[in-house]
Amino acid sequence: MKRLKILFLFFATSAMFISCDDPIDDGISLNQLLSSYDLWYVDYNRTEGTGDVPFVSRAFTMSFFNGRMFANNNIADIGITGNGLGIEVGSYGTFSTVLETNHIIDGRYDFDVVQLSRNQIRIDCLDTNVSYYLIGYQRSNFDYDMLFYDNIEYFLQEYVAWERTGISGGIDNVFDEEHYLEFTPENITTFRSSQDPFGTDIDNILWDFVGSYEVTDVRGYEYLKYLTLYYDGGDREEFELNVLDDQTIELYHFDSDRVYRFSGRGFIQILKGDKTSAKTKAKNRNSNRKRTRVKRKTVDKRVLK
Repeated sequence: MKRLKILFLFFATSAMFISCDDPIDDGISLNQLLSSYDLWYVDYNRTEGTGDVPFVSRAFTMSFFNGRMFANNNIADIGITGNGLGIEVGSYGTFSTVLETNHIIDGRYDFDVVQLSRNQIRIDCLDTNVSYYLIGYQRSNFDYDMLFYDNIEYFLQEYVAWERTGISGGIDNVFDEEHYLEFTPENITTFRSSQDPFGTDIDNILWDFVGSYEVTDVRGYEYLKYLTLYYDGGDREEFELNVLDDQTIELYHFDSDRVYRFSGRGFIQILKGDKTSAKTKAKNRNSNRKRTRVKRKTVDKRVLK
């Protein structure tokens, strides 16, 4: 009996140390696996290593069909561009467990592919020290809300400016004077604000204030974020942030109990690498945008007034 207990303890302890990254083999080829899902979500916050593959770091989803490689580099308009697959960014081939890619701008990169579960893979770059985790979905069951809220900082950057288009409830306060907000890629979380008249051409907006911002996760609420604007002058404004659609956000101001609605103006499409669809200097700010690991604080939900 004692020996059985020792053996049980040994196997139980061993099981605890089995990596969740242990590969599986479901008997299909790599090409079949890649093409069996419409979209592969790039779970960038799980990325490992010090290297970088620009076109993977730039993508929110990737797709592989008949030797053609696609990517969704924008959150806004995802599900529409390229019938949901995004834009074509290159070609690919497979050999055993190796994925050979040839990106239109970034060139050739090869990856060893490890299948972790039925719909999860890890791609280990053979050219540089980096591994990415991808999760497979069909277009019909892809969680677009998850994509928006998991990558909210990047969504906010996809418009040259956010113009206030609605205001309701609450009491008057100094934030009423803010007509435009801009979220830039500088240090990931830099914002500017303007009190220029509504309808100002986005190329002519004069930014009155600058500062940093922080997005906070809310414990138990996947589709809810808090947004704090830290003005360089020392002021701070706190909001509950909700995404209404891919061009509209709503900010509930905690101090005044007032709700502001902002609409994106000047969509910035991230293309294959060194170019955007920009027609203005302001839009060029997102050329070569790549994702970085975002670490957020998690707080309890605040009791609203």
